[in-house]
Amino acid sequence: MPLDAPLNSLGLPKTPADTRVVVAMSGGVDSSVVAAQLAEEGYDVVGVTLQLYDHGAALAKKGACCAGIDIHDARRVAEEMGFPHYVLDYENIFRDAVIDEFADSYLAGATPVPCIRCNERVKFKDLLQTARDLDADCMATGHYIQRKLGPNGPELHCAADANRDQSYFLFSTTPEQLAFLRFPLGHLPSKDATRELAAKYGLAVADKPDSQDICFVPNGNYAAVIEKLRPGAAESGEIVDHQGNVLGTHNGVIHYTIGQRRGLGIGGLADPLYVVKLDVDSKQVVVGPKEMLSTRTVPVREINWLGDAPLTSRPEWNVSVKVRSTRPPREAVVRPLSDTTAEVELLTPEAGISPGQACVFYENESSRILGGGWIWKGESS
Repeated sequence: MPLDAPLNSLGLPKTPADTRVVVAMSGGVDSSVVAAQLAEEGYDVVGVTLQLYDHGAALAKKGACCAGIDIHDARRVAEEMGFPHYVLDYENIFRDAVIDEFADSYLAGATPVPCIRCNERVKFKDLLQTARDLDADCMATGHYIQRKLGPNGPELHCAADANRDQSYFLFSTTPEQLAFLRFPLGHLPSKDATRELAAKYGLAVADKPDSQDICFVPNGNYAAVIEKLRPGAAESGEIVDHQGNVLGTHNGVIHYTIGQRRGLGIGGLADPLYVVKLDVDSKQVVVGPKEMLSTRTVPVREINWLGDAPLTSRPEWNVSVKVRSTRPPREAVVRPLSDTTAEVELLTPEAGISPGQACVFYENESSRILGGGWIWKGESS
């Protein structure tokens, strides 16, 4: 078909019937709606679900994105809508690219965000290559984020519904990946609108609850997973104040996170204390007053930059940043040190910033995501 042919709803100069779309299907309502909608529009849809960890364990756990029940649900949607569906065994890839780093980062006192690494290293890398191998024209997902065409090519923008926006977890999407990806739900006003579409297509997953946990961390119990992955990791040690005074003992640094207040087991204090540092080498949990958590300067590395001009083309960029997925963007200045490293100065100090978290950049007065990087040491200033 000539390149001047009218564009279809995915922005490609082909008819839907001539456009193959691989849909990454988790078994949840979001990706199921994407697959059903594209199938109804007449696209050549191929559904792919990733088995990311032990299927026997998966069958026993609901509410995680790739559990056995979810594979079943994805397959059922494909059968109902009449398109092929494949389950790919990515256990080894997932363990090497995501789980091992998660365990090692956590043991090093960091607070890792494995969902970002999964998108970066598995879904948008290996799965995307699989989509290309299947001669797909693009790959669609159920993420709540928008892809818009700008003067210099595809841009990444926040979802229309700020409550569902997943930009924090997708900042590492590269321009090359963005050219191939599509996010059909990003423009929807609410999750209710997605469920209404699921009901319209008669999908059994229309009322399925959202997944809350990291898929391989049942009930949010990080420490139990780390102990299983790294036997002997929960070694006991001292809880000390910032002057080194011993206040108590703990049963493993892995049970604590920066900013934690509850569950420290050191009562009888006039003022509340918070975890301000995890010293893995000395097996010490360092606590202090809340003001010690305030951070203004944040070192960031492994930056994925999505701006039109190179990151290093300016001495500094005035942007807004998110240092946690649940916090709103705050004004900041990004000072590049190289193509992939920078120092971020927060105009208003933030509390509880921890190594291992992401720092995501947003264009001021805009919905555009300019990329982001990884916080790699929590130095307060």
